[in-house]
Amino acid sequence: MQWEFTAEDVVKARSEYGLQDFRRDLGEELRANLGHMDEAQQTRSFNLVYDMCYALATDKKFDDFLLAYAFDPPTCEFLTGLKPHMADNVVMLGAILQRLIMDRVEANMPLAQAIQDVAQWHAALVAGK
Repeated sequence: MQWEFTAEDVVKARSEYGLQDFRRDLGEELRANLGHMDEAQQTRSFNLVYDMCYALATDKKFDDFLLAYAFDPPTCEFLTGLKPHMADNVVMLGAILQRLIMDRVEANMPLAQAIQDVAQWHAALVAGK
């Protein structure tokens, strides 16, 4: 994706680009680049790519992420081929998560608790709760 601001702008709160914005934009990017798919295929593809971006943005090793899909070689090939094209998205998602953590720390939440709170908030948002 292309933005008119940087990941640093997000981290330093110079841009109001949040997780919902990122997820919307990623969905649009995938619809534009992955070709025609039915809605269920679009949802599965989005969830798969988003999960990869989140794993990488939270410093998980790519090979460890792929282990969950070891039973599905075409999915592993798809993700491996897509990974280099997601680098900017991973950086931006990391910046968004960092800003969320910093907001909590600046509100006097201890860092470890802020990290845990953002992880829980993120899990609930992704689950649609």
